[in-house]
Amino acid sequence: MSRSARPLSAFWYGLPANGRGALFMLAAACCFAANGALIKILLASGLHPLQITFVRLLVGVVGVLPFVWRAGWASLKTRHPGIHALRALAGGCAMVCGVAALDQLRLADFTAISFSQPLFAVILAVLVLGETVGWRRWGATLVGFIGVVIMVRPGGGAFEAGALLAVAMAFGIAVAVIMAKRLPAEESQATMLFYFSLATVIVFAVPALAVWRMPTATETLGLIGFGFAGLITQALMIAAYRSGEASVVAPFDYTRLITASILGFALFGELPDLWTLVGAGVIVATTLYIAHREAALGKRSLFRESGS
Repeated sequence: MSRSARPLSAFWYGLPANGRGALFMLAAACCFAANGALIKILLASGLHPLQITFVRLLVGVVGVLPFVWRAGWASLKTRHPGIHALRALAGGCAMVCGVAALDQLRLADFTAISFSQPLFAVILAVLVLGETVGWRRWGATLVGFIGVVIMVRPGGGAFEAGALLAVAMAFGIAVAVIMAKRLPAEESQATMLFYFSLATVIVFAVPALAVWRMPTATETLGLIGFGFAGLITQALMIAAYRSGEASVVAPFDYTRLITASILGFALFGELPDLWTLVGAGVIVATTLYIAHREAALGKRSLFRESGS
């Protein structure tokens, strides 16, 4: 290590674990918003959501290979292929829905609706995992879904296919999270990432080829950038939760709404309306409370990155 790098390393590891986790999450939030902006740019160029998603998944396969190599090919042995398959299907469909939603929604609106994922996870934890949820978290979940209704506004101008696609994305991610929680603790992160990436590429290859058009050089760079940006975002979120406590780190994820609003205005002239801000505020407050309850009860957080 060079002398110039030593002070920086000393500073970094001198920070409290929660501080490092918070900084990782802030970086992940910025990457998430930037990723959404890049998707909107690719969609504006005429690329199909399936094609964009497939390239992201293909890059994911390439990106996970070094982790598999490091862990050893023996780490890929699993007794739970069905769970991996369901997780991949849910996560892959969530990606497609998310990309398609960005074609119709403002970046800030899309980001705000994505915060509803932990609400779905609470319900699925009861139905699939048999977890017991007290009246406080049930109440917070109900209030959170009221926030979702405020944003999508049935009967209003905002109630459109894009909003429903964003909600479907949040639900799909929640399913992927719950499937990850069903896997035993000895199932390695490399195993989960590999089977998720491989299965989704296989499933979405034919649909993507059906709508495929040869991208330009600029579009190709954008697609590859989107793929690696997604991997970087995922890695940063994993690092955030591994470095700090979920109840401390999770709130910093909500800064992506600020970043998304800034990028949406700067790049596309978009501004979130009052209802989006109100609904997002309700969801943020309730999901923060759920995160607090998860930490207080000592559970594996529903906010943790699922590897999808």
